Amino acid sequence: MARTDDETQGNLAASMVGHELPKGLIDRLLRPMHRFLHVEASSGVVLLFCTITALILANSHLAEAYHNIWSLPVLIKIGSFKIEYPFGTLIINDALMTIFFFVVGLEIKREVVAGELSDPRKAALPIFAAIGGMLVPALVYAILQIGQPGQRGWAIPMATDIAFVVGFLALLGKGIPFGLKIFLLSLAIADDLGAVLIIAFVFSDKLEMLWVLAATAGFFFTYLLNLMGVRRVGVYFVVGAFIWLSFLKSGIHPTVAGVLLGLLTPVAAWVPDSTFTVWLEEFWNRVNKAGISSERRVEELAKLRFIARESVSPLQRLETALHPWVAFGIMPLFALANAGVRLDPQRMGDSVAIAVAAGLVIGKPVGILLFCWIAIRLKIAALPHGVSLPMLVGGSCLAGIGFTMALFINALAFPTDRFAEFAEAGKIGTLMGSAISAFLGASILIFTLLRKSRTIGATGRG
Repeated sequence: MARTDDETQGNLAASMVGHELPKGLIDRLLRPMHRFLHVEASSGVVLLFCTITALILANSHLAEAYHNIWSLPVLIKIGSFKIEYPFGTLIINDALMTIFFFVVGLEIKREVVAGELSDPRKAALPIFAAIGGMLVPALVYAILQIGQPGQRGWAIPMATDIAFVVGFLALLGKGIPFGLKIFLLSLAIADDLGAVLIIAFVFSDKLEMLWVLAATAGFFFTYLLNLMGVRRVGVYFVVGAFIWLSFLKSGIHPTVAGVLLGLLTPVAAWVPDSTFTVWLEEFWNRVNKAGISSERRVEELAKLRFIARESVSPLQRLETALHPWVAFGIMPLFALANAGVRLDPQRMGDSVAIAVAAGLVIGKPVGILLFCWIAIRLKIAALPHGVSLPMLVGGSCLAGIGFTMALFINALAFPTDRFAEFAEAGKIGTLMGSAISAFLGASILIFTLLRKSRTIGATGRG
């Protein structure tokens, strides 16, 4: 069967080279937005459960055992080559979160090529909102921490956790306009890109140029594999693992490799829609011929399997396959490993905790609303259909839920071996700020929906 697949690839390669793919087909082949939102909303529940579990364990008699699990040393040694990190750092924060960032890269490319961010007019509002939602929280934090050792955590309140945000929107029911959901999703994807750039350029150690060159060669080889039409996932996995290792040793955080590999993933299917339709008709005629041998039928079915698989873009296949694993596996495990912090009332008044919480609760909505106002005043954007100003205020407050990315940046800004006290305060600030933002955003949206329903009811009675 493998031999037949290889022959099929060889026979089809010539017919595929140089074939132009209409952009409209990419839209049709990409996964529906509703499914994406459903997965995010459901995963928010699992994420919340793991967060609460981590907090319970960290504040119980099992706290020492809980922290010791993530501190277990992991050693990989081949001759003189050695990698040694704590389990929580290497396996979860460096390896598994690279897959998370790979999916982030896929989402960014999907949105830029065929989603909301592909239309400059539609993209203007969420992009402006994302810029404001990054700059103002960082500014609020920096003002509160200027001249203090904790000032290196300025980037913690910059990103939005889309799983929690979509989860809260889903709990509020169908009264929430779809335009608001798309706006917040696009905003979160845009500021995820900003967070990635910060991780790459701010939280990278002294560069080892030999490993940087090795990673560059790996990306170039990946690009060549794409050009040659290599479709074997195993080949890309091996090359991707080499790139990840090169980033790990180079001083650039390895999760950046995941984003770049996601952006390199082809968005067009190898077998265009027209070719698939014609081939399917010919296949039906061939297999229904009288006297066709069983061996010939098996070969035709193998070709059909290959054609069907390659009529879907690699980006869609990978995002569809990996998104549930990331949403229900990697992100909850990350929360379980990183959200556990001792909730000491005295620590909640720590200046770092207050600065992070203020950045999320005050900086996020103020930045989003201010930059949205600028975009609308400049007439380069407009409010999404069905979204009123109060709804935008509520959504902007919900965007202050910065959980996953905030905790991740907190771990980079305050490594526990040198800044353990600040790291704990950053976690507390993230939890406080996210909880307050969720309460404020949900309250404003509920009030807006209730007022809207009363208005409609009164109009109906009139």
